[in-house]
Amino acid sequence: MGAHPPPSSERAGGTPIPTTPVPTGTPGSGPTGGQSQDGLQAGLKNRHLSMIAIGGVIGAGLFVGSGAGIAAAGPGILLSYALTGLLVVLVMRMLGEMAAASPTSGSFSAYADRALGRWAGFTIGWLYWFFWSVVLAVEATAAAAILTGWVPAVPQWAWALLVMIVLTGTNLISVGSFGEFEFWFAGIKVVAIVVFIVIGALAVFGLPPGGSPVGTENLTGHGGFLPHGPGAILSGMLLVVFSFMGSEIVTLAASESPNPVQAVRKAVNSVIWRIALFYIGSIAVIVTLLPWNSKAVEKSPYVAVLESLDIPYAGTVMDVVVLTAVLSCLNSGLYTASRMAFSLGQRGDAPKSFATVNKGGVPAVAIWASVAFGFVATIFSYTSKDTIFQFLLNSSGAVALFVWLVICFSQLRMRRVIERETPERLTVRMWLYPWLTYATIALIVFVIGYMFYNPEGRQQMVLSVVAAVVVLAVGLILDRRRPRETAAAEAAGAPGVAARPADRS
Repeated sequence: MGAHPPPSSERAGGTPIPTTPVPTGTPGSGPTGGQSQDGLQAGLKNRHLSMIAIGGVIGAGLFVGSGAGIAAAGPGILLSYALTGLLVVLVMRMLGEMAAASPTSGSFSAYADRALGRWAGFTIGWLYWFFWSVVLAVEATAAAAILTGWVPAVPQWAWALLVMIVLTGTNLISVGSFGEFEFWFAGIKVVAIVVFIVIGALAVFGLPPGGSPVGTENLTGHGGFLPHGPGAILSGMLLVVFSFMGSEIVTLAASESPNPVQAVRKAVNSVIWRIALFYIGSIAVIVTLLPWNSKAVEKSPYVAVLESLDIPYAGTVMDVVVLTAVLSCLNSGLYTASRMAFSLGQRGDAPKSFATVNKGGVPAVAIWASVAFGFVATIFSYTSKDTIFQFLLNSSGAVALFVWLVICFSQLRMRRVIERETPERLTVRMWLYPWLTYATIALIVFVIGYMFYNPEGRQQMVLSVVAAVVVLAVGLILDRRRPRETAAAEAAGAPGVAARPADRS
């Protein structure tokens, strides 16, 4: 963060909001490039960020979890994906506005810290870290299950351990090695989805590999477009909303690139077609070609479509694609969790060691802390799957909605600050501000309320709220102690204390 305090403006209540200078990064030789404003190496190339942005919206949940959504809403799941996709587009537009003005490894957590207060940045930052640390265990277990099916002689826990070790190693070497792995992982996912949509679209119109045109029989038959009624659209949203988590990763990764502002702008501007193509496009192919209530669709919709078209080795091909998606999610999850931990360490909301970097410009301590929690959670996935591990899953399940809500409130405040102090940085603008921001907040609150109402989502929401309240309470307790610590440091002449205006309340 440096000894020179950044420009600031007043926050409600008289506390200033710091506005971090845009990191420029000096491109260097080799894979690591220059150094970002955060002290991390700007080692992600444009092609890395482009593929992270494109592939970031394609999670393993799209391949293996979409069947449950189709079973719950029928063809109407298209409306569930469209509404959720619209929500993500609006939230990403708001996040992009702030990230383009001030790229940082803490992304929305850092913006919440400035706009809403230190308690907000602390709470949402740790909840986000918790979410991705649990995801590490989920993805490691899923990858191990696939690999054990191929090589049953190796125990499943050994595969999970091996996968975690390999991807931890790639993250520790350099951010460039993370970017390279993610580039190829994401590339395979993108190619697989595009090929699937092309093959499916040809079949829909009666071209090879299909026979005759399908028409709308599967969309309007079998109980109609909404066989379970309009309320199923909301039920479908609850099942698909969390598969969109990951769209925001590019705003964290952008700070480790030579041109973060351009990277954020490109990612935000392309989010509409990415969601429309990969999610809505591929799901439309599934529900058009096959009856929504088919058992094969509920179990594995993508495999079911390919097998219905007599595509050879469809199951094996999709296993490879799903494994790639799982490894991609694990790789980016470890990166994301470690960068959030790094940012929390920089802001004094986590141990200072989290904010240190090794010779490769990588926050090694933050990576080890994140992967350690992931290892423990993975152990629970085998020893206490229905108790402790289920609790971890449920208590982190609604974090996506909390993150999106905090982004909305942060953007309401930060937009006015940016317009007043550094309007030249407002290169990405939220549409119809502030009314569309208010509408987005209302929609997120409505979804949260529906989760409390819905029996299937209630437990997840209640436990997630409990987790959020616990983290918030810890943050408030620590915040009360900080004024005394800050005063003592200022009296002792500690450098850099004044650079954190949020500490003075």
